[in-house]
Amino acid sequence: MFIAMTIFGSVGFFSVLTGLPALELVFIRCICATIFLGLTWVITGTYKKEKWSKGELIRISFCGLANLLNWIFLFKSFELISITVAISLYHLAPMIVLLVGSFIFREKLTILSILAISVCFVGTIFIIGVGGEVSHAPFQMTGFLYAILAALFYALTMILGKSIQKTSVYATTFIQTAFGAICLLPFIQYHVFGDLTTLNWAYAIITGIIHTGVVYLLFFDSVRKLSTRTISGMVFLDPAVAILLDVLIIGFRPSTIQTVGILFIFIGMLYTLKKPKHENKISV
Repeated sequence: MFIAMTIFGSVGFFSVLTGLPALELVFIRCICATIFLGLTWVITGTYKKEKWSKGELIRISFCGLANLLNWIFLFKSFELISITVAISLYHLAPMIVLLVGSFIFREKLTILSILAISVCFVGTIFIIGVGGEVSHAPFQMTGFLYAILAALFYALTMILGKSIQKTSVYATTFIQTAFGAICLLPFIQYHVFGDLTTLNWAYAIITGIIHTGVVYLLFFDSVRKLSTRTISGMVFLDPAVAILLDVLIIGFRPSTIQTVGILFIFIGMLYTLKKPKHENKISV
């Protein structure tokens, strides 16, 4: 999970270099990942050992749809409100996972667990620098709704992924990316691909194979084995890595409050990765 979230934190940096609109980039990612995951599935010989379950196939399909909608709603929110506000709302997802996980997987919440996740969320707010007055213009309210829907579908992706145990991670991810590519077919503006340079294609393929294929394998393999509390903390590596890339590669210098936000994220994650021995537990 650590490796998956670290790699995924750089997806924004690579995505800009592809020169593709959001929907078309997601489509290319799905195509490249499907090919990569399919080959991996065959080469490892895992396809011979699959134990197919109708129930899990249904959950895998819904998980793939949830992940696809997660991205679509997030990109739609970017078109209507600032990325800063959209990402703030998007990072409600780990808190949703933490709360829903206590019901579905009967994982006990502790007071310090809730505090740690809250610290991570506050850290994310500090990093992206939310501020100023919120307008109630109709298009902005729609943007807020899209961002919240993205967070809900992201949380649903993590929860459904955790419920898939019998089908191999290769089959799970292959089905999901193939399903995503098929769903996007009617909505793609294919003419945009003709304007890409060789370098653009290289970055697009990297995001497809590495940021989607490899990350999917790591993410859906680890999500089965980790508690929702740990998952909730680890996903905050994504914005942390994005900020560090801005600092080290692009030359961005974080403000004092952003630096505090980075510290908050890592402090919160350090606790979520530590299994508590003596804590007062509460049920929600």
